[in-house]
Amino acid sequence: MKIVRIDAEADDITYGAVEPDGIRLFHGSPFFQWERSETVLPITEVKLLSPVIPTKIIAIGKNYAAHAAETNSDVPISPILFLKPPTAVIGPLAQIKLPPESENVHHEAELAVVMGKVTRNVPIDEALSHVLGYTAANDVTARDLQRADGQWTRGKGFDTFLPLGPAIDTEFDPTEPHTITASVNGVMRQDGVTSDLVFGVAELIVFISKVMTLLPGDVILTGTPSGVGPIVHGDRVEIDIEGIGVLLNTVVNA
Repeated sequence: MKIVRIDAEADDITYGAVEPDGIRLFHGSPFFQWERSETVLPITEVKLLSPVIPTKIIAIGKNYAAHAAETNSDVPISPILFLKPPTAVIGPLAQIKLPPESENVHHEAELAVVMGKVTRNVPIDEALSHVLGYTAANDVTARDLQRADGQWTRGKGFDTFLPLGPAIDTEFDPTEPHTITASVNGVMRQDGVTSDLVFGVAELIVFISKVMTLLPGDVILTGTPSGVGPIVHGDRVEIDIEGIGVLLNTVVNA
């Protein structure tokens, strides 16, 4: 199932599922309790929003060896965690706004894990059963500020710096290899495979859940492959993960 969060009409925000004829509306939330309705809306009549608004976003640094190499860094011996604020989240087709404080903002294509259960100290053989599904993410980063600050909060925390979408895919298998790409104005910049993750999804859930409780709807960003690069006003950025779909956003000056 591909789960979407939509603004159907008159600011009625709800969840739905993608079907051949359009979006099937559901009552409630897939994170707690929801019920299928008889209403199916044409895709042209709905606005896709970010498929989730998490309480927290836990991101992983340097989780592809090639990306660690392009930043002149060693592959970490354990996952590097950092947080992005929920206010950074935007949905498909929304605008990434470049802050005037930065002169070097980059795209970062990432596989995002959407948690489905309260998770604390989970064993590795149960970790994936706590996941609702997976979506595409763009971990937008003000690279100059990240380097200047010596830590990552400001450089990765601006409003609009986390596009998510277009849907949460509940059938996606993170143990299988899937292509992950980023293109800017139709030119491919990043071209990786999710199986190249240094630390896999189950390992990350185990590691993070020893530190903090993961709640339904929380998001884990699993890291980006090599090829990150700058985005500027007027750019169209597409993050494409095989089996999930394409996340498209435009870039504007704030």
